[in-house]
Amino acid sequence: MATVAGTGMNIERTTISVIVAASFCHMLNDIMQSLLTSLYPLLKDNYALTFVEIGLLTFAFQVTASLLQPAVGMITDRWPMPFSLPAAMVSTAAGLFTLAYAGSFAFLVIGACLIGIGSAIFHPEASRVARLASGGRHGLAQSFFQVGGNTGTAIGPLLAAFIVIPHGQQSLGWFTLIALAGFMVLSWVSVWYTRHRRAQAGRKPQSRTLPLPRSQVVWTLLILVVLTATKNAYLASLSSYFTFYAIDKFAVSVQSAQLMLFLFLGASAAGVFFGGPIGDRYGSRAVIWFSILGVIPFALLLPYANLFWTGVLVVLIGFVFSSAFSAIVVFAQELVPGRVGLIAGLFFGLAFGFGGIGAAVLGVFADREGIAFVYQVVSLLPLLGLLTVFLPRLPGHQHG
Repeated sequence: MATVAGTGMNIERTTISVIVAASFCHMLNDIMQSLLTSLYPLLKDNYALTFVEIGLLTFAFQVTASLLQPAVGMITDRWPMPFSLPAAMVSTAAGLFTLAYAGSFAFLVIGACLIGIGSAIFHPEASRVARLASGGRHGLAQSFFQVGGNTGTAIGPLLAAFIVIPHGQQSLGWFTLIALAGFMVLSWVSVWYTRHRRAQAGRKPQSRTLPLPRSQVVWTLLILVVLTATKNAYLASLSSYFTFYAIDKFAVSVQSAQLMLFLFLGASAAGVFFGGPIGDRYGSRAVIWFSILGVIPFALLLPYANLFWTGVLVVLIGFVFSSAFSAIVVFAQELVPGRVGLIAGLFFGLAFGFGGIGAAVLGVFADREGIAFVYQVVSLLPLLGLLTVFLPRLPGHQHG
């Protein structure tokens, strides 16, 4: 990055401010998204929902996002659309408003889908902006961008517990003001993105030469998607059903269960934040190894822990498991150079969709066998992390 007085410093400040803005809007976006799962106990009572219907709401949101995100990423790799970012906020706000005044379960599903569409549009382009503004520190930029989302996901249950649950479902409408703030910031980011594209117009485009044989690239991407889907299915089981689990097993209040969920989500945010810079230093592959395999003993112990150790274990699980996400995205971006949008769509979208499918299936088991049985089953999911052994080293990467 240039350091010429009066020019380089301005570029540096602009770059940092863009990463911060993208992360901030990721936080706002995911606050609004996390309100959906945080309100499941309220919605379950208001609409007499079964656990299957709870799982279907998660399915509607995540699969809507997952089906669209890779397509959005592929399209914007070829035809960038800077001003799609503020448009994403409009869709998310419409989804929240629909949830606030839903007259039936069908309208809850529509609201969840609108939030999913906003997610599908937002993530590929916002991830691309963070990478463009990284100055080559891709892991740091990706983790800073992602930690905004995890922070928003962690704040959502608190807002649900202390604002929406006491004041009722229609208070969700006030959170559309968050979308307005995001719309304004993302409009500025879109202007920066447009100027950046114009400034880079005369430069040679990034090479799309694969670092490994195509068959090995496809196989490695498949492993990465399976690892991410496994992680997301497990984390979705915690975020969607953990409040019910804590209430059922330990007879705690709804607000106490929400606070335990906040601890888990906060630890996840911390794991994402530290995972990126560590990946820049030691290599994405090393971070993936530590995270995916390191969580196995904690996950196996969780269903058999008392209240205190459940709190400790969910913090450890959240931190260790989530540290892999930025590393997986950066590893995949280096595996398939020049296709940032496609990779963001695959891992923010498709793999999250598998998490939604997992949540829906787990809802069926929760209704039939009980919520405690679900947590015994999902404790085995991280064992699929043993597939990490098949990840190759990328040529030219000292650590990874």
